[in-house]
Amino acid sequence: MLTPGKNNSITDVSGVKVGQITLIEGSEVRTGVTAILPHDGNIFQDKVPAAIYVGNGFGKLAGSTQVMELGNLETPIVLTNTLNVATAVDAVVEYSLNQRGNEDVRSVNAVVGETNDGYLNDIRGRHVKNNMCWMQ
Repeated sequence: MLTPGKNNSITDVSGVKVGQITLIEGSEVRTGVTAILPHDGNIFQDKVPAAIYVGNGFGKLAGSTQVMELGNLETPIVLTNTLNVATAVDAVVEYSLNQRGNEDVRSVNAVVGETNDGYLNDIRGRHVKNNMCWMQ
């Protein structure tokens, strides 16, 4: 077992950045997006070793098959609600294609996981939008 860092947080790992947006609107919208960047550079060009561990097979995890097959990560990891996984995948693909040095990239393996916030959020409203998932 490793000793926890100063904050016992993923951001204790040098270079890792985490950003998030929480959406609260009226009494129905309680959702958001979290993005995890393993480093500041072009992740597609400077892939990082990665692995997937499935602790519960009852979730959506876009991009997991390629990570398991190749053992690396080429995009930020984004977490959002169940019905916004597709929106987040689209945002991560757009983000990756727009990175300097990726002008000739023709395939991107966006890694997006979900959690079902339908018990507290108007999940069918799909309130997360593409521009909320951008890692700027």
